[in-house]
Amino acid sequence: MSQPRTEISWLRHHRVDLALHRLTDGDDPGARPLLLLHGLGECTPAQVPVGVVWPGPVFGLDFTGHGRSTVPVGGGYTSEILVGDVDAVLERLGQVTILGRGLGAYIALLIAAARPAQVVGAVLTDGPGLVGGGVHPGSPSVQYPAPGSLAVPDPFALLELARDIRPPDYAQTYVRFVVERSSLDKPIVVSAVVRPAWLAAVATEPGVGEDDMMSALAHFAAQGETA
Repeated sequence: MSQPRTEISWLRHHRVDLALHRLTDGDDPGARPLLLLHGLGECTPAQVPVGVVWPGPVFGLDFTGHGRSTVPVGGGYTSEILVGDVDAVLERLGQVTILGRGLGAYIALLIAAARPAQVVGAVLTDGPGLVGGGVHPGSPSVQYPAPGSLAVPDPFALLELARDIRPPDYAQTYVRFVVERSSLDKPIVVSAVVRPAWLAAVATEPGVGEDDMMSALAHFAAQGETA
């Protein structure tokens, strides 16, 4: 069994230094990596979370304004900025499978649509920021950092990303991009129990699977590299 390790690489994106954590090499360091995307107000865990089984390396990204990543001057947080964060990681790692938690699940969907050749499966799970700001501007939903958090996020990130608008048809459009351009039968798997409107709509789309996290990861781990 491989031993956990913590190693940070730094990526530059939009004048922000992003922290990319290598949590383990896995039993097969040459296998496709798994990328963990955390929830709103969180950061990459210190080790591979319980229940996450993956044969290759496991990485975690601290989004802009979270964890060890630096804070942009004056806020200006959007989901698209975080998608850019992940895109910078893909330039470094190449093909990955993504496990997204909360806000990270939504970002996983968006980046899978933008980079279908590089995202070999996305698993969407529960966590902070999953609900987002609903479908109307000015939603009052505000996220607070977890008590005892070791890395307090930028308050602007909590405020602005918690109000990010997510119309169901917008999310469905991204799903269709993924399904049309992916070589996998079901490139997106919903493992979340909480189903806000956008995620409930995603789960109804052809090409989207529903399964528990461990089974979904096992399925994607068995997929070979795609062109």
